[in-house]
Amino acid sequence: MQAFFRTIFCLISLALSIHSQAAQVSVHDPVMAKEGNTYYLFSTGPGITFYSSSNMKDWQPEGRIFAVEPSWARAVAPGFNDHIWAPDIQFHHGKYYLYYSVSGFGKNASGIGVTINKTLNPRSPDYRWEDQGLVLQSVPGRDAWNAIDPNIITDSKGAGWMSFGSFWSGIKLVKLNDNWTQLAQPQEWRALAQRARPALSSDETAGPAEIEAPFIYKKGEYYYLFVSWGLCCRGAASTYHLAVGRAKDVTGPYLDKSGKDMAQGGGSILLMGNKAWKGVGHNSAYQFEGKDYLVLHAYETADKYLQKLKIMEMQWDKEQWPMVDPHDLDNYQSTLLAPLKSLVK
Repeated sequence: MQAFFRTIFCLISLALSIHSQAAQVSVHDPVMAKEGNTYYLFSTGPGITFYSSSNMKDWQPEGRIFAVEPSWARAVAPGFNDHIWAPDIQFHHGKYYLYYSVSGFGKNASGIGVTINKTLNPRSPDYRWEDQGLVLQSVPGRDAWNAIDPNIITDSKGAGWMSFGSFWSGIKLVKLNDNWTQLAQPQEWRALAQRARPALSSDETAGPAEIEAPFIYKKGEYYYLFVSWGLCCRGAASTYHLAVGRAKDVTGPYLDKSGKDMAQGGGSILLMGNKAWKGVGHNSAYQFEGKDYLVLHAYETADKYLQKLKIMEMQWDKEQWPMVDPHDLDNYQSTLLAPLKSLVK
C-alpha cells in the first residue's frame, strides 16, 4: 500500500508542480550520478524522470528513461501503470547501470530490473538505454519480502551486492554476478534490517513494519546503511524519517550507535521531519568534489505538501557517525528550469 500511495501522491504533486511559477524540482526517491561536469538526477515517475545540472541547484528536465514500459513489467506486476519506482544509478565496467522497480499496489507482486547505457548525456550519439530485463522478483504467497527499492554497493573485493526491500520482513542483501544483471550463483543472501511485524500478519500484506529504501555508503572503514522509517506520501500525516547503522563488512551486521543490530530492530535516527517539512526520506548518498552529500525528498507544508528535492552536506562526528544540519532543509532550494525545445512535443 505504501507504493500505491506513493504513485497517487506523485501524480497529484506533479500536476500541482506544473502550475508553480517558481518551481523547485519535485521528485520522489532521488538518486544522482556525475558524468564529466554534469550531474544527473533520477526519480520515481512515469518511465523514470530525469534531470541534468551543472551545479546541483539549477535542474534541466530531460524527459523520461523508458519511452515505453519495460516489456516484462506487467507479467511481474499486473497492476503496473507505467509509474516506475525508486531507481538507483551506478557506473560499472565503463557503463551506467540504472536499476529500477515495478510493483502492484499494496502487494509484493514486484520486480527489480536494470537498463544499461554508455552515457547519461541524452544529446550524445552514444546515448541509448538497453534494458537487461528482470534481476529479482517477489511473488505474493511465496515470498515474505518485497523486491523494490534497489541499491548497489561494491565490496572490498570488487563484487556487487544489491540491497532492497520495503515493509514485510525488511531489508535484504543479495550478491550479483560479475555482469551485475543477474544474481550470483550459488546465491548469497543476507537479512540486514527490519522493524517489528506482528506474528500473525499475513505474508500477503505489507503490515506495519515501516522500513524501506536502503542505501549503503562506504566511508572510511565502515559501510553505512541508511533506511527510511515511517510512512511517505500522506501529506500532513507523513511520518517518513531517516535512520542509519554501520558495519565493517558489507554483509553486516549493521549496528546502531547503541550497538543494536538493525536486523533486530536497531537504527539511529539521522533526520526527522518538522513542521515545515514532512516526510523526509528515501535518501541516497555520494561524494562529489571531496564533500559528502545526502540526497532525499521532503514534503513542503507551505506548498500543499509537494515533494521537493533536498541535497544536504553530511559531516561526521568524532565517532565517525554521519550528521546533517536540519536547517539545510530550508537552506537548499532547487530551481526547475524550462524544458529544452527539443524535449517539448
